[in-house]
Amino acid sequence: MNDAAGAQQRALAEHARFVDENLKRNYLANFIHGVLGMTGFRLIYAPTIIPAYLLLLTGSTAAVGLGAALLQLGATISPIASGSRIEHRSHILSYAIRVGSMMRLMILGLALTGYLLTGNALLIGTFACFLLLGFFTGAQRVAFQMLMSKLIPIRKRGRLQGYRNFAGGLIAAVLAWAAGNYLIADEWLGNGYATTFLFAFLLTSAGLVVLKTMIREPAAPVSRPQMPMLQRIRQFPELLQDRDFAWFLVVQCFSTMARVGAPFWTVYAGTQLGLDGALIGGLSFVFLGSDTLSNVLWGPLGDRFGFKIIYVLALISSVVGVALLIIGDTAGPIYAAFAFLGVGGSGWMLASTTMVLEFGKTEDTPMRLAFVTTLEGAIAAAGPVFAGLLVAASGFLPLFAIVLAAQVTALVLLVVMVKEPRNRPVAW
Repeated sequence: MNDAAGAQQRALAEHARFVDENLKRNYLANFIHGVLGMTGFRLIYAPTIIPAYLLLLTGSTAAVGLGAALLQLGATISPIASGSRIEHRSHILSYAIRVGSMMRLMILGLALTGYLLTGNALLIGTFACFLLLGFFTGAQRVAFQMLMSKLIPIRKRGRLQGYRNFAGGLIAAVLAWAAGNYLIADEWLGNGYATTFLFAFLLTSAGLVVLKTMIREPAAPVSRPQMPMLQRIRQFPELLQDRDFAWFLVVQCFSTMARVGAPFWTVYAGTQLGLDGALIGGLSFVFLGSDTLSNVLWGPLGDRFGFKIIYVLALISSVVGVALLIIGDTAGPIYAAFAFLGVGGSGWMLASTTMVLEFGKTEDTPMRLAFVTTLEGAIAAAGPVFAGLLVAASGFLPLFAIVLAAQVTALVLLVVMVKEPRNRPVAW
């Protein structure tokens, strides 16, 4: 027993030494990869360009909801399989690169379908790319978050993510504005949306190349023995024995319910202000710009005080944003709403993904990530379909009222039921 404990302590010490020796290189690699990746992926996942594209293809709010649901459905299927594939591995970089490459190929598929297909074939091809993009997004999220937890000490993760999100989001905000006002409005290369997707593919691929060539990955200090995925799934209730993590999952479920309204924000703004390329570009710039600037505050604040406070402030900002959408029918309140929603979205993403890494045992981190991602994906897959049908039947305001109620519930539960994991003893 003492020999095993001594061996584990030596492995932890060797891991810490390797991390410190390679920290500057790995920090820089994660930063560059994050900047390029955020720039490209935010052109895809911002609640502006994709909803407007689907509305252009179909003229249906239900189809907008279906597209968002397919993205999330794919992300529901893959995280547990991804966690099962990596939790026993000493090194996971090669796996992360493979799933990251497949994710980027799906973005290229969106561009090619836009250039080459028309009619029903274009719609089917686009929805197929959404499903597969979601699938590889879920797998990548688990792998890349686990990789970061191996490479970057907890004291520096917030600043890394905050600063890279700031730089990447700043570029993305400018590119989104340019995409709306030039690429989409002027139909560059015959299809402005497809050209936007092509730029996103190139940017995200460049980031992956940087990660592949620069990263120095240490061996995992502790890991679980390999076991069949179904057997591992049956052990999930053990993760819920951590009361704070269990309530964190409940908070994530309600906050994810709130985010199913995101694809409809731009569509709603279009009904009030007239949906065109200039509006898409303007709203994208405001949303991504506010998202970007807030990261300068979120990252260092999280490193110093923990990420629960970031989560709380992010939910408050999102509540204000949705309330402004409900009461606003002119440009001022609507643009202000997108600013608050951008601030809330960036804080939510940073806090929710980072807090997961701080609960429980290190060897359970891949499955905690997988568990959270799967629950989020399941809710986010079903939600947009119902949201699209609700909007088609009753308009936008009932949906926004439901979103607001879910956000307030998540906020109350987070404040009352979840302790800051930073203040808990570290479990190995």
